[in-house]
Amino acid sequence: MFNYEEAFSRNIGWVTQEEQQKLRHTKVAIGGLGGVGGDHAIVLARLGIGDFHISDLDDYDVANFNRQAGANMSTLGQAKAAVMEDTIRGINPEANIKNFSSGINEENMDDFLDGVDIYVDSLDIFVLEIRRKVFRRCYEKGIPTITAAPMGMGTAFLVFMPGKMSFDEYFAIVDPAANSSEEEKAQIFNDNIIRFVIGVSPSVQQRHYLVDRASVNFLKKKVPSTCMGISLAAGTLCTNVLKILLKRGHVIHAPHGMHFDAYRNSLIKTWRPWGNKNWLQRFMFWRVKTLLSDNN
Repeated sequence: MFNYEEAFSRNIGWVTQEEQQKLRHTKVAIGGLGGVGGDHAIVLARLGIGDFHISDLDDYDVANFNRQAGANMSTLGQAKAAVMEDTIRGINPEANIKNFSSGINEENMDDFLDGVDIYVDSLDIFVLEIRRKVFRRCYEKGIPTITAAPMGMGTAFLVFMPGKMSFDEYFAIVDPAANSSEEEKAQIFNDNIIRFVIGVSPSVQQRHYLVDRASVNFLKKKVPSTCMGISLAAGTLCTNVLKILLKRGHVIHAPHGMHFDAYRNSLIKTWRPWGNKNWLQRFMFWRVKTLLSDNN
């Protein structure tokens, strides 16, 4: 028989009995259950979180095998949201789970965020528009938000706290003009992905050991990823989720961030006042765009 206290008893010592019960009654929303999202869901479930809103609209395919927690031959072709719901229930049969299996959209966004204590962003890197809308709605509702990206063989993370610097202020995403051509829209999309990448990872440490630049093509929605980066992202993000939920001391939040790269044995704490409008960010934008343009 399942017993919550016994199942998560080895957490005690790092958290108190009272804190464990608080986690039990905490609601977390996770947008995206692929690479980082699947790992986030599992780690948070093992932490003893008892209430989840989860979302993903994709199915598993073979290209997911190198990095996604739920991807294997037995789940091939199955919906990621359904598999991860079963995985969470397998860890904690008592968990309350609301599954938004058709993805997050403007119609269900308020329902997705209803009553949640924190939003964990793990949407695909290329779905910037709905990501912006979710972050904006969280900011309006006073919900802390956190994102951690696998960057090569490391991870970079950002937290956005209520009343502090917002996602929109930090990333400075550019909207195309109403009369923009398709070519202009494609270029703006490419540039915005660069803005997102350098915003999450201002130091861009991973660029130093990328052996095949042609593997990165934002217009084709193609980027490489490793399971090591995803595991590091989950550990980093979920640790900060714990700190935020339990009010455990200072949390680094935008315009501050952190990037740990295991390959380079390097930890860099970043501070970018004005976000991507900072002169260092403008230079990095030009640098990354130039490097990628040389391959396309």
